[in-house]
Amino acid sequence: MPTARGDARGPRLPVLLAALCDRLPVDRILALESVLKTVGDPDDPVLSRFIRAQPAAGLAGQLVEITHAWRTEASGITGAGLALALATSRSLPRTTSPQVVVSGPASASLPVRLTSGVAVEVVRSARTSLLIASFAAHGALDVVEEIDRAVGRGVQVDLVLEESTRASTAFAALPEEVRLWHRTGAAGVMHAKFLAADRHTALLGSANLTDRALSDNIELGVVLRDPATVEPLVDHFRWLLSPEHGLMRVQARGGAEGRRR
Repeated sequence: MPTARGDARGPRLPVLLAALCDRLPVDRILALESVLKTVGDPDDPVLSRFIRAQPAAGLAGQLVEITHAWRTEASGITGAGLALALATSRSLPRTTSPQVVVSGPASASLPVRLTSGVAVEVVRSARTSLLIASFAAHGALDVVEEIDRAVGRGVQVDLVLEESTRASTAFAALPEEVRLWHRTGAAGVMHAKFLAADRHTALLGSANLTDRALSDNIELGVVLRDPATVEPLVDHFRWLLSPEHGLMRVQARGGAEGRRR
C-alpha cells in the first residue's frame, strides 16, 4: 500500500482515499466515484463486483481495505457520501513520487500499473508536445492510435527510433507532420525507451513499443510526474535533435531519408 498524504496515525479512510488518488489516473477515479454513487454501503454486491473486476496488481486489495475502513470508521456514510470524499481527495495536488510500471506477471507486492495502459495515458496527457524514443516498435496499436489523436489536437510529435530494427514501420499510418528521427552515425544504437508528454510527465523503462513488451514480457519502468525531473530529460533529447549537432536526421515519409535537420 503506498504511503498517502496525511497522518496515518489517525483515521485510515482519508489516508486510503488519498493513496488511491495518488495511484490512479483521473478517469479511473471517476469510474469508482460513479459506482459508489449507486451503492448504499460497503457490503453492496455492486461494489464487490467492481472490486473483483480490477486487473491491476494490488488494486483489488487496496479497494477491499478502503471498504473495511468505510465499514469500521464511517458506516453511517452512504456510497454517495464516500464518492464526495473521494472527489475532494482527487481535487487536491497529486503526488510527484515515481510510480512503478510493469509488463508481464504482476504480483501484489507493489502498487504497480501495467505498461500498456500507462503508455496510452502518458500520450493522452500531452497538450503541446510528445517525445517518444524506442529501440524497437511493432503493433502497439493502442499507443499508435493515441498518438494519432494527439496529432489531431495539435500536439507536435517526435519519434526517436532505431533504424536497424525498422521501428518506423509501426508508425507508417501516422500523419506526415509526425517526425521520425534516426541516428546519423554508425557507432552504437538508439536504445532508449521513454515517452514524455510536454515537459511534465514521462514514462521510462525497459519496454519497447511492441505488443509483447507492453503486455507479455517481464518489463519494469517508472512514471515521473515531476517537471523538475522530466524537463532535463526532454531537454537532453531536444539537444540530440537540434540541427547544429548533426546527431539525428529526419526520415522522409515514404521510406527515404530526408535531409539532416
